[in-house]
Amino acid sequence: MRFIPHEYQRYCIERILELPRVGLFLDMGLGKTVISLTAVRILKYERFQANRILVIAPKKVAEGTWTTEARKWDHLQDLRIVPVLGSAKQREDALGVNADVYVINRENVNWLKEIYRNDWPFDMVIVDEASSFKNHQARRFKALAAESCHISRMVLLTGTPSPNGMIDLWAQIFLLDGGERLEKRFTHFREKYFQPDLRSWQTGQIYSYKPKPGSEDKILHKISDICISMKAEDYLQLPDLVYDDVPVVLDPPARKAYDKMEAEMVLQMEEDDEAITAMSAAALTGKLLQLSNGAVYDEWREVHHIHDCKLDMLSEMVEVLKDRGKSALVFYQFQHDRSRILEKLSNMTRITARTLDTVDDVDAWNFGEVDVLLAHPASSAYGLNLQGGGHHIIWFGLTWNYEQYVQANARLHRQGQSEPVIVHHLVSQGTRDEDVIRALEHKDDAQQYVLDSLKARIREIRRNNV
Repeated sequence: MRFIPHEYQRYCIERILELPRVGLFLDMGLGKTVISLTAVRILKYERFQANRILVIAPKKVAEGTWTTEARKWDHLQDLRIVPVLGSAKQREDALGVNADVYVINRENVNWLKEIYRNDWPFDMVIVDEASSFKNHQARRFKALAAESCHISRMVLLTGTPSPNGMIDLWAQIFLLDGGERLEKRFTHFREKYFQPDLRSWQTGQIYSYKPKPGSEDKILHKISDICISMKAEDYLQLPDLVYDDVPVVLDPPARKAYDKMEAEMVLQMEEDDEAITAMSAAALTGKLLQLSNGAVYDEWREVHHIHDCKLDMLSEMVEVLKDRGKSALVFYQFQHDRSRILEKLSNMTRITARTLDTVDDVDAWNFGEVDVLLAHPASSAYGLNLQGGGHHIIWFGLTWNYEQYVQANARLHRQGQSEPVIVHHLVSQGTRDEDVIRALEHKDDAQQYVLDSLKARIREIRRNNV
């Protein structure tokens, strides 16, 4: 696919190329990954200013997002990206592969430092969701900060660098400039810009700090030259509707279960492709979409749990949005998905979730009382005004009903919406999810595309089983 950047994406790419160290503060789904990889390709292959690049990301993002994004765009096909994941032995083997970009999850940053000790090889580092490095006492921060002198270029990617207030900025900005803008030590930064807020009246222990009058503006001014979204002129015009395909990598047991079910169901179908009707295609597609989501019904409507790969990605996204003070309208397809999502979210102590059943649920969402509103597109696609509660939609389970899909998105993308609506699709890699996404691109021909793509898949499976 050809990459034609929006104006704000073009601007961000230029800033990464110009500045050795930069903070890119864009909302989830606005293309931080393709922006970064485009800059990486130019720096490595056109300007020869970067050699070995390290990406540090949340685990589920590290598993699939960066490699999938590189495969998606024509201009990134020559980038060799290797995930550094799994056991210690698997990670060490991955580091031995000749590549351009190495992607590791943030929990293993300290391990990486220990592996290389005094021979750190990465001259460019990209930190995805950099707010996870906000704690100046965390091992991951100390490990990365210790290698700063060996890093020529650094890019921090996040939507909200200060989820708990401006005090969270110090560690992240220190990674960029070594303390040049916000003091060399955290205590000096805190003393200069903050004052005690909550404290124990018995012991005098300080529990929290609040900014001194005028401190927020001073801090923003200090870092405005290296943090893109911190200057007024950087709030560029964004498209009013953005689509974001979020790759989900199935773990080996889930992959095996999916492939087995697909092969068994395909081989049970009629040999004559002409006998495959829209109804039979929908039945098979529905079954495989269930499995890609993580569970399936049997013939007695009993639910069989298969995996939590999508649930884990959903929980990571919800956590990130929560840190940014934002909510998500989540669409599901099957009742077992609804039950599993609610159970998962109920175990996340910071998240308030409810299903869209009554007018009270609509009001709670529009008044900002809900972090996650869970809805089925068939029952909420028409008429409801939900634009007051947020601007992020997450499709946990995909539908190839184009009209239903468009109408469901229109619950947020409608008159009165004050921000760009970002539609995230959770797409299990190598499953019918990918075909449904392509079908939606065909709009009115979506049903025919589902049928044609299924026939092609059936022929492929039959050839492999001859």
